[in-house]
Amino acid sequence: MKKSALVLFSGGQDSATCLAWALENYERVETLGFDYGQRHAIELSVRPALLKKIAPLRPQWAARLGQDHILDLTLISSISQTAMTSNIAITMQENGLPNTFVPGRNLLFMTVAAALAYRRGLDVLVGGMCETDFSGYPDCRDDTMKALQVAINLGMDTRITLATPLMWLDKAQTWHLAHQLGGASLVDLIREESHTCYLGERGTLHDWGYGCGTCPACVLRARGYAGFKANQTQ
Repeated sequence: MKKSALVLFSGGQDSATCLAWALENYERVETLGFDYGQRHAIELSVRPALLKKIAPLRPQWAARLGQDHILDLTLISSISQTAMTSNIAITMQENGLPNTFVPGRNLLFMTVAAALAYRRGLDVLVGGMCETDFSGYPDCRDDTMKALQVAINLGMDTRITLATPLMWLDKAQTWHLAHQLGGASLVDLIREESHTCYLGERGTLHDWGYGCGTCPACVLRARGYAGFKANQTQ
C-alpha cells in the first residue's frame, strides 16, 4: 500500500475497472489519457464524469485519486491508416489482424507513461491490456508487457512496474472484478458513463452500456456482460 500508480485511463470499460483496482491497491493514484486522433474520441469526453463519480464510491478512493493528465499523441494517426484512426470499414488484414490494430500504440503509450511517471515520482503503470478476450493485438500480450518493462527500466535506470490486472480475465470476469471492487454502483457507473465502442456511438444505452452493438469492442462487452449477469443468477 506504500506504492503509487499511474493508470492509463482512456474512459473505457477496461481502464475504468483498472482505475478502481488501482484505487483499491495504491495510496496515490494519478490518471493519464491520450489524444491520438482516435475515431472514437468521444471516450476523452466521458473521462471527467467517470473520474468525478468513481471517487465517492469508496471513502478511501476519494483520498487517493490525484491529478489527471491528457497528452497529445496525434502523431500516431499521421503514421497509421487504421479503422481506429480513420473513417474506414473494420476488416481483417492479410496478416490475420483486424485493421483496428494501431501498430506501436501500446508501446508508445507505456513509454510515454513511464516518462510521466518518472517525473511525477510514481512507481507503477497500470494498463488494461488483456490476452484473454481481445482482438489478437500483439501489443496486448503478457510477453510484450514484460519485455517493455525490462526495456523501460534499463533505459531510464528505474524500477517501474507494469501492472495489467485484466491480463488473464475474460470480459465476464472483468465485469465481475468491477462488482467486487465497487459493487453494483461501479458496474452501473461503467455501464452508463464509460465508452468502448470503436465507432463512437452513444445514441442507445443497452443493458451493457452505450455502443453500436456490432463492432468488435461492443460484441466483446455485450457478451461479457451477459456472462456476468448469468453467473450472478446461478
